[in-house]
Amino acid sequence: MSESPSPVRVEAPSPEVPLKPLGKVMAVTSGKGGVGKTFVSANLAASLAKRGHKVLVLDADLGLANLDVVLNLYPKVTLHDVFTGKAALDDAIVRAPGGFSVLLAGSGMVEYSRLTPNVREDFLRIIGSLLPRFDMVLLDTGAGISDVVLFAVSLASEVLVVATPEPTSLTDAYATIKVLVGEQHRRIVRMVVNQTTRMGDGRAITTQLQQVLDRFVVSKPGEKVRLVHVGDIPADVAVRQTIMKRQLLVQHMPGCQAALAIAQLAAKVEDFLIGKAA
Repeated sequence: MSESPSPVRVEAPSPEVPLKPLGKVMAVTSGKGGVGKTFVSANLAASLAKRGHKVLVLDADLGLANLDVVLNLYPKVTLHDVFTGKAALDDAIVRAPGGFSVLLAGSGMVEYSRLTPNVREDFLRIIGSLLPRFDMVLLDTGAGISDVVLFAVSLASEVLVVATPEPTSLTDAYATIKVLVGEQHRRIVRMVVNQTTRMGDGRAITTQLQQVLDRFVVSKPGEKVRLVHVGDIPADVAVRQTIMKRQLLVQHMPGCQAALAIAQLAAKVEDFLIGKAA
């Protein structure tokens, strides 16, 4: 194997000091579970890889990781092994179906479900080593606003919130965005609405959430938060079919409506994430 690029040094600030988000890292997160966040992360990565980018998805849901299940992978080495020094980072990076790489967490990492100084340092060390190797790094975070989730999101220059049209999903998405603005001073949050049933639903939902944010949430005095709608993924029977078979939708049913929507999402992500890193 050729010599690896030198890792990027990422300093670990005190908990009171906000992290400086990293240019080509995007966090894919959600207010609640079950909205298709990992499905979006995996298929988006495959679409970006198809566009010629070297992409890695890091499973940042340390307690309830399931990226391996979605991709039908059985890793012998996981992020846990790297954190504990039992394996090298290169041994844990796995080639996934769809032409991208993954760093899988392994489920049930109870000791990493809280943001201890060791977890912070491990995360920073891993991210710093990954950045020189990939065009884009997607962080598939856990759902909600735990300290581990918020720390993972803080490492990213861009945040993609996945929601569905269900009221509970939208309420939790709003709560998540409110925390990201309040604690991380986010001024732009991007949103994709999954499982839509009518064209335009996602844009209408995003507009409604924007109106609520305009009334109740500000990043800094005088600065409004901008919620950017980047796409809808329509409800599609093909999604369930591929999930049950543990296949990537964009790879096995690329012509279906949901796969085409993800391809459009990938084009937008390419524009704002690569442009920011340049």
